[in-house]
Amino acid sequence: MSSMNNRQLFFQHLAQTSDKPIGIEVASAEGIYIKDVHGKKFVDMIAGFSVCNIGHSHPDVIQAIQQQVEKYMHVIVYGEFIQAPQVQYAKALTNLLPENLQSVYFTSSGAEATEGAMKLAKRVTKRTKIISFIGGYHGSTQGALSVMGDEYFKNAFRPLLPDTLQLRYNNMEDLEQIDSTVACVIVEPVQAESGITPASKDWLAAIAEKCKQHCVLFIFDEIQSGFGRTGSMFAFENLGIVPDILLVGKALGGGLPLGAFISHPKMMALLTESPVLGHITTFGGNPVSCAAGHAALKVLQNSGWIKEVEAKENILLKEMNHPAIINRTHKGLWMSLQFESDVLAKKIAATCVANGIITDWFLFAEDKIRIAPPLCITDLELSAAIKNIQLSIDQALQ
Repeated sequence: MSSMNNRQLFFQHLAQTSDKPIGIEVASAEGIYIKDVHGKKFVDMIAGFSVCNIGHSHPDVIQAIQQQVEKYMHVIVYGEFIQAPQVQYAKALTNLLPENLQSVYFTSSGAEATEGAMKLAKRVTKRTKIISFIGGYHGSTQGALSVMGDEYFKNAFRPLLPDTLQLRYNNMEDLEQIDSTVACVIVEPVQAESGITPASKDWLAAIAEKCKQHCVLFIFDEIQSGFGRTGSMFAFENLGIVPDILLVGKALGGGLPLGAFISHPKMMALLTESPVLGHITTFGGNPVSCAAGHAALKVLQNSGWIKEVEAKENILLKEMNHPAIINRTHKGLWMSLQFESDVLAKKIAATCVANGIITDWFLFAEDKIRIAPPLCITDLELSAAIKNIQLSIDQALQ
């Protein structure tokens, strides 16, 4: 089929979610590069929204997928059959986690992990109120949308879940609202879609204290921040806080669809009774996704990439400068560049793509562009990409 055909079919038969899709027609992807059907190479500076933390098409991941596909793919629903890829990956994950996070519920996506965690919190506490934060993003399904911290994206879909409250991120005063009527507090240690906004350590400690005081579950959404993005395997490791429920997704599947919520076995056990099958998923923990994710985790652990994050963050801080950038926020190999308007930011993003650099803006911050390359990017590749972005800014300004 000619490339023109696929492009036409894309607009004809695939539901469009924006009026200006990036429109790269992908032929292949490897490492930090995506190649289009015309042979043009693009540096992937967003890593599929932090999915491809180890880069694209890693041979170990491909091999794990091939080996699993030859044995079996989908078998009966979650939690009935014992499947080695699920069991082995759950063990590898829990080896990295504290003793209260030893029970893994695999889902098909991060949003589904959010949904499961919200249900679990209601079940454990027998309360209904859920607190989240302005600027927070936890997925696009209706439960996750209910705790999203942005009115523009919610308004068209109301009514949503009742009994949800959004407080100000990094604001101490608002934490007075956490009391014994609350089931859970859900927070991103680094807000992704407001433009890489790290939470202050003291503020998170204050939430943890409030949650403990009122028997409220503290949910950490590490769907985007997990798997090395911030310079440690999980962001919470450097915060001196252990959440009651951890949400993971994105990089968890090594490029295949996978999410999970992870908690204490005693809490998870409540999903087995009154009602039985308290949370179910057809594809959650698909054996091929688990095999891919486990292989990707091993690659990450055996590489020095997480240790290199800080040095690469420093390269970004030192070299990613331009008079048109009015603000930068960052955490690890993750940065946002703010410009004077969303029109300019989008023009810069489009110019970057034309110049072979894939970037885009943030859901709740259209005046900022996203820098989140695969962790395997080398110092030289990073510096070259920065120069290309600076050049693109110059061109967009002309």
